[in-house]
Amino acid sequence: MLNKINISFGLKAVPVEPVKKDENSRRGNWGNQIEFVLTSVGYAVGLGNVWRFPYLCYRNGGGAFMFPYFIMLVFCGIPLFFLELSFGQFTSLGCLGVWKVSPMFKGVGYGMMVVSTYIGIYYNVVICIAFYYFFMSMTNLLPWTYCNNPWNTPDCTGVMGTPRTNATFANVSAVVSGLTEIVNRTKRTSPSEEYWRNYVLNVSDGIGNFGEVRLPILGCLAVSWIVVFLCLIRGVKSSGKVVYFTATFPYVVLTILFIRGITLEGAISGIKYYLTPQWEKILDAKVWGDAASQIFYSLGCAWGGLITMASYNKFHNNCFRDSIIISVTNCGTSVYAGFVIFSILGFMANHLGVDVSEVADHGPGLAFVAYPEALTLLPISPLWSLLFFFMLILLGLGTQFCLLETLVTAVVDEIGTDWIMKNKTYVTLGVAIVGFLLGVPLTTQAGIYWLLLMDNYAASFSLVVVSCIMCICIMYVYGHKNYFKDVEMMLGFPPPLFFRICWRYVSPFIITFILIFTVIQYKPITYNDYVYPRWSLVIGFAMALSSVICIPIYALFKIAMSEGSTFLERLKNSVKPDPDWGPALQEHRKGRYATAGPESVEVCPLKEELKDEGKEKLKEKEMEKKDEMGLTIPGSNGSTLNPTPSA
Repeated sequence: MLNKINISFGLKAVPVEPVKKDENSRRGNWGNQIEFVLTSVGYAVGLGNVWRFPYLCYRNGGGAFMFPYFIMLVFCGIPLFFLELSFGQFTSLGCLGVWKVSPMFKGVGYGMMVVSTYIGIYYNVVICIAFYYFFMSMTNLLPWTYCNNPWNTPDCTGVMGTPRTNATFANVSAVVSGLTEIVNRTKRTSPSEEYWRNYVLNVSDGIGNFGEVRLPILGCLAVSWIVVFLCLIRGVKSSGKVVYFTATFPYVVLTILFIRGITLEGAISGIKYYLTPQWEKILDAKVWGDAASQIFYSLGCAWGGLITMASYNKFHNNCFRDSIIISVTNCGTSVYAGFVIFSILGFMANHLGVDVSEVADHGPGLAFVAYPEALTLLPISPLWSLLFFFMLILLGLGTQFCLLETLVTAVVDEIGTDWIMKNKTYVTLGVAIVGFLLGVPLTTQAGIYWLLLMDNYAASFSLVVVSCIMCICIMYVYGHKNYFKDVEMMLGFPPPLFFRICWRYVSPFIITFILIFTVIQYKPITYNDYVYPRWSLVIGFAMALSSVICIPIYALFKIAMSEGSTFLERLKNSVKPDPDWGPALQEHRKGRYATAGPESVEVCPLKEELKDEGKEKLKEKEMEKKDEMGLTIPGSNGSTLNPTPSA
C-alpha cells in the first residue's frame, strides 16, 4: 500500500510541479517580473530620450510633433515591441536561436548581432564621456565656466564674465562686448564648447588624423566596461537586481532638475517654445518621418535586445501587458525629459537675451555643450552637474546592459553545451574585453568623427530592413495563423485584432515608409563645419550593409545545405520550422508541439528516474493510479496491473 501511495504521489509531481515552478533552471529566468519590466525600461529609455526627442520636437513644430509621434507609437511602436517580446518569450531563446521558426532567415539574427555590436561599442564611449564629466564636476568651480583656461581661444565668450572680483572698467566693457557678440551670434564660442572640443576631445582636423589616445577618456572607458561587466557577471540574475536602481533613479534626477528648472526665470518661455504647436508643419512629410524614426529607434526594435530580454521570461508571462507598459513609459519619459531640458534652455535664453532656438542643440552637443553651459548659471552648479551626468550614466548603462547581454546570450544559446551554460561569465568577460579594445580608436583625437559615423550609418536604415524582414518571415513565411495560435497557447488569449492587423499590414507599411523616406532625405553626414571625405562615407555604408548582407548570405548558405534535388525543394525545406521550434520546457509543448523536438529541454530528477525504469513500468504505474481512483478497467488488461513486490 505504501508503494502505491508513493507511486501515486510521484505521478502527480511530474505534471504539477514543473507547471507550478515554470522555471528554466538550465538557462535561467528573471527573479520576478518587475526585474524584466525595469530592465526593458532601462533598455528602451536611453540617451536619445534626453537629447534627441526634445530637439526633434522643437525643430518639427513643437506640440504639433506630438500628434504624429503618438500616431507612430500606436500603429508601429507598440505592435513591433509586442511582436519581439512574444517572439523571444515563446521559445526562450536569444536573437539567433529564435530563427528555428524558419532557419533560412537566421541571417536576420546575425544582422541583429552586428547592429548590437556597433551600438555597444560607441554607446559605451558616450557613457565614458559622461563618466569623465561626472568626475570633473567634483569641484567647487566647473572647469567650463570661464574663458581663462589654457585651452580657450580668443573667440571664447563666457556668460559669467571673468572670475576676478576686482574687474576694471575695461573688463566690464569686454563682458558687455562679449554679450553683444552672443546676441549677434557671430564667431562666438562658449567655454563649454571649447572645453568639449579643445580639452576633453582635443579634436583633430579630420577623421583620418587619429592623433593620440586621450588617456583620461580611455581610463573612463575602462571604468565603464568594468561596471557593465560586474553588473552582468551572473547574467540576468545580477543585472535584474541592479536595474532597481539604474532604471528608477534617473526619474528621481529628472524630477529634481525639473523642479529646479521651472523655478528659474525664463523657464516658462522655454516650455512654451517646446509645446507651442506649429500646425502648418503637420503636413510636412519630414515631420512624420522624424516621428516614425524616433519611435522606431528609441524603443530599440531590431537590435535583438527585446528578444533576448523576453527569452528569460517564464512561458506564461503576460508580455502583451508588458509591451504596453514599457512602450508608454519610454515615450512618456521622452516628453518629460523635454520639459526638463527646455526649462533650463529657456532660462539660458533669457539670460543671454536670445531666442530658445539659438541655444538648443541636439545629440552630444546638447548633452556636453549646451546643457553644461546652462548649469554654470545655476547656484551650486557642481551639484546640478553631478546630478545631470549621473543621470546620463544610468540611462546609458540601462541600454548597455541589454546590448551586452544580447551578444552573450546569442553566443551561449548557439553553442548550447552544459559547459558554456555554467561558464557564461567567461563569455561575458570576453565580450566586454573585445568591446573595450574596439572602442579604443574612439578615444583618440578623431574619435568623435568615427562615433558620429557609426551612429548615423551602422544603426540607421539597416534596423529598418532587419525589422521589415522579421515581420515578413513571421507573418507570411511561418504564417500569421500559426503565430497567432502560438501566442494564444502562451498567453491564454489570442493577440487582439488591432495587433493582428498591425503585424500583417500597418507596421510593415510604416517600416517601408521609413526606409523610403530615409533614402529620399539622405544627406551626407557633417560635424559642425567639417565635411566627411568620400572614403569615410564608403566605410559608413559598408558598416550599414554589413548587418543587412548577413541575411541573403546565410539564406543562400542554408538553401545550399538543405535536402532536396531541386532548388525549389531546398527552398521549401530551408523555410520549414526546425523540429526543435517551440516552447523550451516539455510541460509547455502541447498540441502540435507535443511530439516535436527533443523530449525535453529541462528534465527534472523524477522524470529521469521514471525514464530509467522503462516505458512498460511507467504504464503499470499509470494503470495503478487509475485503479486507485476507482476507474473501470477492462478485464483483458487486468493481468498487467499486478503490483510488483518492490517499487
